[in-house]
Order: sequence, then C-alpha cells, then structure tokens
Amino acid sequence: MSDSIERNAAEIARGVNSGAFSAAELTRSMLAHIDRTEPQVGAYLSVLHERAAATAARVDERIKQGERLPLAGVPLAVKDNMCLEGTRTTCGSKILEHWTSPYTATAVQRLLDAGCIPVGKANMDEFAMGSSCENSALGVTRNPYDLERVPGGSSGGSASAVAAFEAAIGMGSDTGGSIREPAAFCNLVGFKPTYGRVSRYGLIAFASSLDQIGPLTRTVEDAALAYDAMGGHDPMDATSIDRPFETTADGLRTDLRGVRVGIVREFATKELGPEIDALYAKAYRDLEALGAELVEVALPTAEYGLATYYLIAPAECSSNLARFDGVRYGLRVEGANVHEMYERTRAAGFGPEVKRRILIGTYALSSGYYDAYYVRAQKARTLIAQDFAKAFASCDLIAAPAASSPAFTFNAKSDPYSMYLMDYYTIPMSLAGLPALSVPCGWVTPPGGASPMPMGLQLTAPLFAERALLSAAHAYERATGHAAAQRPVIAMEATQ
Repeated sequence: MSDSIERNAAEIARGVNSGAFSAAELTRSMLAHIDRTEPQVGAYLSVLHERAAATAARVDERIKQGERLPLAGVPLAVKDNMCLEGTRTTCGSKILEHWTSPYTATAVQRLLDAGCIPVGKANMDEFAMGSSCENSALGVTRNPYDLERVPGGSSGGSASAVAAFEAAIGMGSDTGGSIREPAAFCNLVGFKPTYGRVSRYGLIAFASSLDQIGPLTRTVEDAALAYDAMGGHDPMDATSIDRPFETTADGLRTDLRGVRVGIVREFATKELGPEIDALYAKAYRDLEALGAELVEVALPTAEYGLATYYLIAPAECSSNLARFDGVRYGLRVEGANVHEMYERTRAAGFGPEVKRRILIGTYALSSGYYDAYYVRAQKARTLIAQDFAKAFASCDLIAAPAASSPAFTFNAKSDPYSMYLMDYYTIPMSLAGLPALSVPCGWVTPPGGASPMPMGLQLTAPLFAERALLSAAHAYERATGHAAAQRPVIAMEATQ
C-alpha cells in the first residue's frame, strides 16, 4: 500500500498545498486502494471515481492559482444520508436505493470548498437507525480491525472507510451515538458538535431535534480541521444556531493543567467486566497525569436516557419518514388504490428496524398516549439537560465510556434491547445537545480469545465549548498514543 494514503488529513493538506504531491496523484492512489480493499471491507455503497478525479483536478488548479486550502486533496467519505448533487443518496434503504440527490448538503459543500475530494458515499444503518451497521438493506460493512466484527453504527461505513485508509475524513451523523460508537469500535476519533453548530440542510432526517453532523478521523487535529470547515451558521437550516463561531484547530494543547474533569457517579464500569473497568480506570488516571483535576459529579437522571430517547427519536422518525410514501421520493409499488400503494411501498421499502421504530413512534404520538409517553419523555429530557448543567458547575469536561464493549461479531446482538443498550453512555449527551467525542483509549480482548479490539474514551463539554473539548482530547491523544498500538487487518494484509 502506498504510504501516501495512510497520511492524516492535516499531512495531506500540507503536502498538496506545498506542492510535494498533487491532489490528483493522491486521489488515483486512494481510488486504486479502495478498489482493492472494498470487496473485503464494504465501506461504500457508491465509489465516485469520476467525481473524485474531476474534483482533484479542480483542487490542483486552485493551488496553482495561489490558494491555500485547509483540507486540500483530503479524501472524504460522505455518509449516504447526506446529499451530494448528482449521486445516489440511499440512507442504506431500499426505498431510496435509486434516488439521486438534486443538490448538495451544506456541510458536505463546505468540506468540498475547503479542498476535500469526495471518493464515495458510505454505508450506514438504514435511515441511521442502529448501532452496528447491520441494518443496512444495501450492503455489509466490516470492521477493518477484525473482518468478522461490526464497525458500529449508524455511521459504520464512514468509520470503516477511515480505519481502512479508504478516506482520511468520514462524515457521520450522530442521533444517539452514531459517530462516537463506531469511532470507538474502529480506533478513531469521532466528534459530535453542539446541536445546531453544523448545518443539517441536506441531511435526510431521522430525529430532527437530535441529529447532528460531525467528522470521523484518525486524529483529533483532523477532527478539528473538519469541524472548522463545516461548522457555522447556515440560513438554510432553521435549527442552525446564529452565534459567533470559534475555530478549534488553532487552539490544541498538550496538557490538561487547570482542567477539571468530572467522573460520573452513575456511570460505574465494574459491571462491564474487569478488563474494561481497568481500562477506563487507567484512562481517568492518564487524564490526571496530564494535570487534570478529577472530581465526582452526579447525573441522577442519566439512567432514564435510554427510555427517553426511544420515545422521542421514534416519534420524530415516525413523522419524518411519513414523506416516503411512493408518491414523491424513491420506490413505488403499485396497488389497486392510493392506500394500497402506500402500504405496499412502505412494506417493501423499509426494513424491520425502521418499521419497528415507526410503530413505536406512531403509538407514542397517538391520541390518548401523547401526554403519557411523548410529553413525559420531553420533560425527562429537560431534567437530563438540567443535571448536566449542574454537573458542569463543578467541572469543565466530563469523562465516560464511549461504548460498553468492543466491537462484537455479526448477529451477536440480535434482540433489539441488547442493541439499544449499546448507546447507554452516549444518549444522555445527545438528549442535552452537548458536544461530545470519542478518542481511542486502549485495547481489550473480546470474548472468545480474539485479537484485542479498540475502545474509546468519551469526553463531553458544555454547550458551544468545542474548542476546549478538542483541545483536551488532543492532549490525551498525544500523551497516550493508543491509536498506534495496532494496525487494521486490511493494512497488514496489504504490506505482506
């Protein structure tokens, strides 16, 4: 494998901007690598050979004209629930399998403007509903560190692409943990900004009050560069927050002196097993060794996060997915009348998990149950946000697990409840709209004696404190170096 495609986004941008190599050269190497590895990994639903080559040529021309682009020539994997004009945008669903985007999402366009090269549309759990990427109706995506294990979800394709060196930045969307969990499973940095900090225009909605776009990368610096490029107010998105945008890549630090880190009393890790418990205990000590002061904080309503989320998110999905009826978008299955056409289209187009969540949401919103379920869930959400505000009165950041286990084998969590529990540690932050990320924090041996698999440390900051969050994660990453402990199977096979 060419060393050039293993470079991080920051290294690629420096090389292209300086003329050490061209965006076109790197793109050719990347596409050749994708063609070799995709039969094993399955990260992409569409590989954009012609689009990538044409974009790379335009980036090289901009460089020749004297521009310096923050992400010049950086290969980009776009999660397939984000619109990119002229490409399929499927959401991993049969109902949109052949739908072509007529426009480009704001966050995607901003990364392209910064110099990124779109090399493919990445696989995902159908309509972003899942924690393993097993719910895609259009393909199987594997974890590059163990091809018998899942990459995490719902942004599993983006995570696998970056981990397998098939992209340097992956775009993900996070509703209840769908960036942070696959980052933990695939030895990456996965960053969910404050809700409303990155435009959702052009993101096909799952749960509109929770969905947020963010990057998956191999380093914190790359995540900061991607966030700085894609973030900021967008008048095309009614939920986009109009307030001054603070850049992050220019503020990364190497220590945590003066930083108070909260350890959540209710997020005990002993029940996760002795090896995982020891791993997180070591991660917290490493934060302390970098100069942080560890303080205990309480999130007494966090235990209600799972139940709260699985009322609010399905209710919003029930409403959002009503538009896929065979009339306006995608698949249409004819029937004897319009009602039969609706039923046949949605029965054929949606998979089991999507149907399950639509039914839950429709029930929660139905007459006689709206107040009992949906309204009470929204009240619980407010209490969770208030608990975070109280916790941040005594700390600057909160440290917690990003996932309760390493990546598991396919079909290991076939019942919905055990799968939903995978998001236990990430959902409360999403309900509160807080910025949070996962950064590699070590390796554990999964059941069955397989090779060690990565785990992630979740760091959370108050609203709009992205700069402090990424800065602290960078210090931890630089001091510990966990990500470099093991190479993905794909990379090792390519160098043999």
